[in-house]
Amino acid sequence: MSLQGEGFCDHCLLPLGRRPLQRMLNGTERSFCCYGCCIAYQVREGRGEDAEAAWLLIRLGVAAFLSMNIMLVSLFLYMGVFSGADARLLPWVHGLLFAFATPAVVLLGQPFLQETVQHAAAGRLNSSALVVVGVASAYFYSVFAMFNGAHVYFDTASMVLLLFTLGRYLEAAGRARASRDLEPLLAAESEIATVVLDGVETRRSVRDVMPGMLVRVLPGDRIPVDGVISEGESNVDESVITGESRSVHKAPGMPVIAGSVNFDGPLLIRSSGAGSNTRWARICRSVRDALSHRSPTQRIADRVVAISVPIVLALSGLTAVYWTQSQPFDQALLIGVAVLVVACPCAVGLAAPLATTLGIGRLARCGCLVRDPGVLEALAGLQCVAFDKTGTLTVGRPTVVDIERDGVETEDVLVRASGLEQYSEHALARAVTAAAKLRGIRPARAQNIRIVPGRGILGTFGGEPMAAGNELLMSDLGWPLSSHLRARACAIEADGHSIIDVGWGGRVQALLALDDTPRPEASAAVAGLESRGMHLVLLTGDLQEPARRIAAVVGIGQVEAGLSPEAKRQVLHRLRKERGAVAMVGDGLNDGPVLADADVGIAVGSATALARETAALVLPDGGLWMLPWVVDVARAVRRTILTNLLWAFGYNLIALTAAALGFLQPILAAAVMAGSSVLVVMNSMRLQQLPDPDPSEIAGRQAQAFHQEPSPNTSAVKAEYQPTA
Repeated sequence: MSLQGEGFCDHCLLPLGRRPLQRMLNGTERSFCCYGCCIAYQVREGRGEDAEAAWLLIRLGVAAFLSMNIMLVSLFLYMGVFSGADARLLPWVHGLLFAFATPAVVLLGQPFLQETVQHAAAGRLNSSALVVVGVASAYFYSVFAMFNGAHVYFDTASMVLLLFTLGRYLEAAGRARASRDLEPLLAAESEIATVVLDGVETRRSVRDVMPGMLVRVLPGDRIPVDGVISEGESNVDESVITGESRSVHKAPGMPVIAGSVNFDGPLLIRSSGAGSNTRWARICRSVRDALSHRSPTQRIADRVVAISVPIVLALSGLTAVYWTQSQPFDQALLIGVAVLVVACPCAVGLAAPLATTLGIGRLARCGCLVRDPGVLEALAGLQCVAFDKTGTLTVGRPTVVDIERDGVETEDVLVRASGLEQYSEHALARAVTAAAKLRGIRPARAQNIRIVPGRGILGTFGGEPMAAGNELLMSDLGWPLSSHLRARACAIEADGHSIIDVGWGGRVQALLALDDTPRPEASAAVAGLESRGMHLVLLTGDLQEPARRIAAVVGIGQVEAGLSPEAKRQVLHRLRKERGAVAMVGDGLNDGPVLADADVGIAVGSATALARETAALVLPDGGLWMLPWVVDVARAVRRTILTNLLWAFGYNLIALTAAALGFLQPILAAAVMAGSSVLVVMNSMRLQQLPDPDPSEIAGRQAQAFHQEPSPNTSAVKAEYQPTA
């Protein structure tokens, strides 16, 4: 029987006591009786940044003991204690310093040397090379000086490494803290589910959970699958996915989200999908992929570091040669070492990655998937945002409100139209199939289906071609509208409704009029973006009047209607020339190419699979209102990166000048550089204090419902298609 998690330390299994140490490790809350057990557990069981920080802390502890003794003995040397009659003790003192310094240099210098060798084998040098060259110069000069009776600088070699390692530990601790916040998001792939099969519980990987399986979740456990509760009641924390910090009460028949935490009672959940395809798993994969890439600013900083290292090595050598003309060799060497140490661009290499990681994690915790770190920089520089209409600014659940026929039966129209539209993911297509289902009409068994993006859909029924789409599709087919249908089309468009032309037999036989309402959060998103200086455009394949009607309600001034996907791309290119970087927000099948072509493609959570895969940023379902907040986070990340880089480069330049002029000793130079890294870490960690998105901003901006007076010949049809209460 395990004692872990039952009031005992997770490492040594002793009682926790009254003030246990709580720490989130590997995605799980752990309890320890003391800090020593916490460090030991991280070394033994930790992964990634936590394990690295723990090892660095252990190295620091051992090396600090050795270095402090070295500094104490060296202080006596600088004071001249071992001169005169005590000079005979000097070789023994040097030997003692050598005995203390050698393990300290080996212990602390091994990671720097390993990095230098690895990069040198790849044909490049990094900042570790500067530390290795500087420390090796001081150490081996001191070894040589031991046999000549000259002054030794073992204190310089050990303390430079100690201070740089301290800086690295603080960096690793900052990254570990950032990654610790991301651990619940990144645990989806390694989650284990308790599956109930024929009354028997088995533990298996969440990747092996299939739709329809029953999964048991105990109190305190994380729910591993999306599904519906079959048994049990509990309060659930869904903040890891939705960003909402308040717990939500769940009862049988209610849906639950993978990644949320079960608080109170045991739950039996029937999985609604594959365990590897939950939103939690998609967020996990998205965050991992994003963190594995480097943003444009990071790549530029990396190139600057790669160029600067050889230059600094040359400058250090020239500085040492210059000072040998007026200073003893050992003093000139120390000045050269100080140049190497103070020019180490550790803070430059840390400036962008930490801020970017924190920004991606901040968005992911609220359900926003970032596919590439460059998205944050692109979002921060946006000048224009283009929106699709149906399903993005509107609810995406339009209803059929009128059917105009030309000598054919209503039932025949819906049989053929629904037979085609059942193969489309477009919101208007779903409205047609819903209208047929409401009347109990079975769709036609259409064949040879072909979707024409931005136009409609084609097929055959009984060997006869038929089509459903817009007027452009019918024009391409050469199928005319009768004068009666054309007149009715003009009237329907004037009312602001969308139209689907349904044709067979070589002509348009009927018109379907559909209506949609804007999303309640659309006006809040539009107002928020406008207040941040964005120019907003509505791009849609729908008709001009319905498009203008929606745009007027949500507050968008510029409307481009009747566009095919290719035409939308051309408009994006024009907007890019006029206004700079452009984002496209969409959710439909025909939005995929447009989202991929924009500077930033943004899909909402209800988007089709193609839209989600081609979008650089995916907002949670119903999360359009979060878009202004996402822009704020991106701008905060960019400001942090620029501040970090300005500080790092400016700090390095001033310190490098001071070192070259002989004003900095190597130990002080190492302390200066460690301080620079600490300031960059602290500045980046401020991103964790960014406010959460505030859903209350939607209040007061609810879109007004459309109240159109029905024409005499449509009121009966509208009533016929409205579901009864």
